[in-house]
Amino acid sequence: MLAAIWAQDEKGTIGKNNHLPWHMPNDLKFFKQMTENNTIVMGRKTFEGMGSRPLPNRQTIVMTRDKNYQANGVIVLHTVQEVLNYAESFSGIIFISGGSAIYEEFLPFCNVLYRTVISHTFDGDTKFPSINWDDWTRINLSEGEQDEKNLYPYQFETYQRKVSAE
Repeated sequence: MLAAIWAQDEKGTIGKNNHLPWHMPNDLKFFKQMTENNTIVMGRKTFEGMGSRPLPNRQTIVMTRDKNYQANGVIVLHTVQEVLNYAESFSGIIFISGGSAIYEEFLPFCNVLYRTVISHTFDGDTKFPSINWDDWTRINLSEGEQDEKNLYPYQFETYQRKVSAE
């Protein structure tokens, strides 16, 4: 199964200079809880923005057009089809985790969306691609806990793709 996971501000901003424009430890904890023991897929710029190191306790796939790209501890793939082929033999969840172009390429194949919405507007240069929300049903909504380390109100949302009647 493919799922997308991301955090965004009120206007859909997800990044600035290949980094998150905010620091929200509770969202990072949520990301860790959801993706551990599964696979995450990200673009090369997102991977390098995280320090070019795989996250512990999950398989990392880095997508790049550069056929010569190599990185320690990750699988490097070059096409959506290669990831879909990998997914066929993987029993867990494949989490699409950025950046914007990677989300856009994989949204048609995702069955579930995990979105954190931060009730604030940040300066950024990357937005989440547009989604036809008519294709999705929200199945969970929970308010995040605001505190001295998580300064902005936020909520976790889960959506499931609607089954089309054929």
